[in-house]
Amino acid sequence: MRARSRWRPWRRAAPLLVAVSLLVVLPLAGPASAEPSDQPGGTSGVLDSEALDRLQERAAEVQADLRQRQAEVVAVQRALTGAQAEADAARAVVDEAEGELAEHQDEVARYASAAYRDGGAFSPLSVLLSGGDPGDLAAALGYLDAVDDHTAAVLAAAEEQRRAALGDRAAAEAALATARERAGAVAAQVAELKATAAAVTEELDAALGDVDRQLADLQQQQVDVNRQTAANWRAHLGQLVAAGVVSPPASALLDPVAALPEGLVPVGATAGGAQPGVAQFPREPTSLLVLPAETVAAVTAAMEALGRPYAPGTAGPDSWDCGSLVSTVYGAAGIDLPADQAGLFAVTAPVDPADVLPGDLVFLGTPESGLGHVGIALDRETMLAADGRAGAVVVRRLPADQVLHVGRPALGPRAEVPPPGPVDGALRVECGNTVYPPSSVGGRSWGGYPNGLIPPSALCPLGEGSHALRCDAAAAYRAMSAAFAAELGEPLCITDSYRTYAGQVRLYGEKPALAAVPGTSNHGWGLAVDLCGGVQTFGTREYTWMVANAGRFGWLHPTWADPGNGREEPWHWEYAGG
Repeated sequence: MRARSRWRPWRRAAPLLVAVSLLVVLPLAGPASAEPSDQPGGTSGVLDSEALDRLQERAAEVQADLRQRQAEVVAVQRALTGAQAEADAARAVVDEAEGELAEHQDEVARYASAAYRDGGAFSPLSVLLSGGDPGDLAAALGYLDAVDDHTAAVLAAAEEQRRAALGDRAAAEAALATARERAGAVAAQVAELKATAAAVTEELDAALGDVDRQLADLQQQQVDVNRQTAANWRAHLGQLVAAGVVSPPASALLDPVAALPEGLVPVGATAGGAQPGVAQFPREPTSLLVLPAETVAAVTAAMEALGRPYAPGTAGPDSWDCGSLVSTVYGAAGIDLPADQAGLFAVTAPVDPADVLPGDLVFLGTPESGLGHVGIALDRETMLAADGRAGAVVVRRLPADQVLHVGRPALGPRAEVPPPGPVDGALRVECGNTVYPPSSVGGRSWGGYPNGLIPPSALCPLGEGSHALRCDAAAAYRAMSAAFAAELGEPLCITDSYRTYAGQVRLYGEKPALAAVPGTSNHGWGLAVDLCGGVQTFGTREYTWMVANAGRFGWLHPTWADPGNGREEPWHWEYAGG
């Protein structure tokens, strides 16, 4: 076949890449809306809305004020509780002192009554008139004086103690009144902030409604793109089968100049020479790209993951992050790779970005943030990736101005090269999504959404009422509920799941000392549930089952909610990933 062809592989590299592009992207049928969006996953334009950003900034200001007020609420509540306890203790001391005084007064009264009952027989005068022995007279008079002196001293001491207790009670009640007044003032301030937050929330809800409608449309377009891309890939594989071409192992394509399998010819490199790790099957009018069997298997497996949720730190099968997707599909094909974007960058053998081919790894980033993403190239313009901004595994545009490195796993590892990191205080980017520090006010987490402001279209239902969570958490919850039902006879009972910003504001207004500050709750990330049906009580059969089994499904009971840690909440469970 080579002898018959006048093929000049080095000069026809560019037409070949055009042919590959035709196989993977350009034959997309239907309207232009089926083409990959310039926005990652078709969502970033919505998320980068300046109007939504301004509203979020206002919400963040209110959130910061509420956070400060929450500390004051807790302090004032603690002071009020202490003042109440001191006032109650002071009242008890007064009651005790008055009781002791009354007891002594009763004894004196009994003594007086006895003397009166005896007709005054036992008094200084009666003793004197009795004409008894002078020694007896002196002793009797001394006894009476001692009794009278002791009684007077006891009564005086008891009265002094009572008056002191009354003073302490007055001081304690004054402190209690002050604490109540301060608590009332803070409550009024919280009420004002709540009203402000409610006003912002109304605007946020309106903007979020617009975002959700746009997102639903873009998601449908993304589904069309994913479906068509997968169909194009299958068509390409079908053409290879029809031509009788079997993808060779990567080892057979490492030196295209020295030797290639029969019937295959090299693919030219832009800089001259032949590209290692790939070949082509010449035919008219266009040749067929022949990738290593390992690359074909990896790309095919990645196509199967299209549409699955993105979730940081997860590694399938229900959700992925960008590094774990690449590592898993190539690992299953027999090429071991690190599971994070930095590790992949470090070891993947480079190729010229102009020579990028399907299955190559594309690393994106900026000079400020450094390395920020990795995906699998489908051609020069598109890549498949678990995308943090899209919140899913998608086919997206490949921004040429952000390409830091292109690597070909089939060539084997290179000597490790450290990936570029953030400079001048820039935030780190992971899988295309900015990673905000935990203390960041108004930061955006998965999908680039603010806490409590996640469009409903980006969440997945739990199959019970209107409850929803981030899609990977929802899948794990459904599996956990099924296992719970299989053993205990009923599915999990749920009272709360994803909590909107408005819902957080409302709950904070009702329980400012207990509820999370709006915009900080794990419920607002779609990663927490509150359960019922027995789970809400420590020590029950249902709660014990959760403690023993929830971890198998990626769910945990946070330490702060455990018994003895100050905020016992047996009903609260959080998703931490598979």
